[in-house]
Formats: sequence, C-alpha cells, structure tokens
Amino acid sequence: MSDPVVLFRELGAPGGRRFGVATLNAPAALNALSAGMVRLLTPRLRAWAADPNVAGVLLDAAGDKAFCAGGDLRQLYQSIREHGAERNPDAEAFFSEEYELDHLIHTYPKPLLVWGHGIVMGGGVGLMAGGSHRVVTERTRLAMPEIGIGLFPDVGGSWFLPRMPGRTGLFLAFTAAPLNAADAIHGHLADAFVPHDRKPQVLAALAATAWVGERVRDGATLTALLAAAGEGAVPPDSLVRRHTTTIEGLVAGDDLAAIAARLRGLHSDDPWLQAGVASFAKGSPTSAALSWALWHRARGLALADVFRLEYHAALGCCAHADFVEGIRALLIDKDRQPRWQPATLDAVTADLIDDHLRPRGDLPARLAHLT
Repeated sequence: MSDPVVLFRELGAPGGRRFGVATLNAPAALNALSAGMVRLLTPRLRAWAADPNVAGVLLDAAGDKAFCAGGDLRQLYQSIREHGAERNPDAEAFFSEEYELDHLIHTYPKPLLVWGHGIVMGGGVGLMAGGSHRVVTERTRLAMPEIGIGLFPDVGGSWFLPRMPGRTGLFLAFTAAPLNAADAIHGHLADAFVPHDRKPQVLAALAATAWVGERVRDGATLTALLAAAGEGAVPPDSLVRRHTTTIEGLVAGDDLAAIAARLRGLHSDDPWLQAGVASFAKGSPTSAALSWALWHRARGLALADVFRLEYHAALGCCAHADFVEGIRALLIDKDRQPRWQPATLDAVTADLIDDHLRPRGDLPARLAHLT
C-alpha cells in the first residue's frame, strides 16, 4: 500500500491548543500538486479552521528538493486529448478544486505558515502565495513557468503578479524567470528568510508557544517566532532589485508587440536575464497574449472573481492546442520542442484570446460560492 500523498499531524502546545501540520508527500514527483492532494487538503484545512483548539497551520513538504513543483499535469494530459474542444469534466474538477483550495488559503481565518523550501513553481506558488506567513530559504527557487507549457500564470497569478513592485509580475509571466529568497520577499510573495536547517527550531517553537486562539495576536507571535529563527541569516542578493531598471524598461507600455520585440532583442551578459528572454522566445505566443489580457482584465476584480476568471481561461487552454502540446513536449515525449499553434505572436488574434476566456458551461458551485 502506497503512502498517503499528504501527511497530517498536530503539534501540542501549552494551554491545550494545537498547531496543525500538513505535509505534501510525493517527493519523487517534487511534490507536484495532484487532485488527490487537493481532496485531502481542503477538508482538513476547513476542519482545522473550525476547531477552536487549533491555533494555526503549517503547510510544508517531504524531501529536500521541492515544496511543490507545480500541478500534476500528467493526470490532465489524457483527458485533454480525449475531450479536445468539448467540455472536459476532469479538467473542470481539477481546476475548480485547486482554485477553491488556493482561495481558502488566501482567506484562512488563522495563521497559516507555508515553508517554501526548494522548488516552488506554478501550483506550488498558488499554495504559498495566500499564506499569512511565508518562509523562503537559501534554496528557494520560485517561478511561474506556464508560458513554456501553453498555459498562463494561474492559481491566482492574475491577482498576485500585478501586486508585485512595478511590472515585475508581468516580466515573470512572460519569462518564467526564477526568484530566489530575497526576490520573493521583495516581490511580496514571501515574508521571512529562515535557513532550512533551522526548521526543527521553528517546529519546536510552534510546540512550545502558548497560543491564545486569536488570529491577530497569534499572527504577531508567529511573526516574532520566525524573526527569531532567522536572526543573523542573510539571504542571497536580489536579482530583481539588481535588474529593476532593465525589467521595467523591457515590459513598459501598452503595446504587447513592442514588449515582445524588446524581450527578443535583449542581449545581456547576465545569465538570469538571458535565460528569461530565451524562455519567452521559446514559449507559447498564445500564452503570452493570454497573460497580457488577464493582466488587464483582472485589475480591480475581487480575489474570488479572479479565480472565476482564471477557471474559464484554464478550460479555454484545455480546449485549444497549445496546452496539451506543451505538456507533451515537456512531460510526455520530453523532446522540449513544442509546436505552437499559432507559431507567432502576430498571428494570435483577439478572437482566439476571447475564445479562451469565454465560459464553457456553468461555474461549479465551489467557485460560484466563493466570497
């Protein structure tokens, strides 16, 4: 019998209160977020939220390489191939359940600590972004690489990327550039830097603290606890800060074609920048145009409405060619030679993007009822 894909336990603390711990448990798959994980996490988080004796939650992952390297897209691949442009019940369930979980984390009524060690990509960022206390370590590598698979920065990316400084979030959406710990903190995607080898110290402190069962007070206590754990530790230099002027210049303005030309035309001695623009050049033109559309359409929307918009866009990607082709090239055949349709940005029409964003059936109740 295989081990459960999420492990749950509780840390007892003075005064009778407890701290819940949920551990993603698929280290061989870099803890890629599966439907099975989501279906375990959501009810347990709700139960802990309702339990007055649970003061808060820690979400972490097994293994030393990754918190979560994204969604488990292999599960989707076959169903997308089978359904094509028709309605896809598997995709509807996967995205609606994932986004429901992400929204729950964003709106959680208790302190929710996310330990973002190692690779944190795509669906992993979705789990982390909404936490009240988000820890990064010396090995954190955080990215939204969806342009390389014909998707878009989903899991709330249309909400949190525009809330990063300047247009950093747009640059990340186009280039899949990875962020280190200092970048994540600078970009409001993380709160505290704590070396990974101090995690046992944090766990011991969680179990030794007299939590009071009040979110604001317990949140302040947790903030102080993490600050003590990270005292004296210095994160790596922020690459985003170093290249802010270049980044802002590349993605400035309201003309996507001009932005694309600047990205393709950049020649830099910096490997981080050059890798990012190379990813853009190799990425799906439709994904770039869809990310651009969502960057504008999601502005001013409430968080719940952003997840509803992204749900329609995700199903639109399932109904068109690039998403299944991107999964094939990266994960199935692994040739890393996707054949995008259309192949160039100037061939992506407004009608194509509108068709990605149109509703395909009614919203599932779990998303329709989000507030």
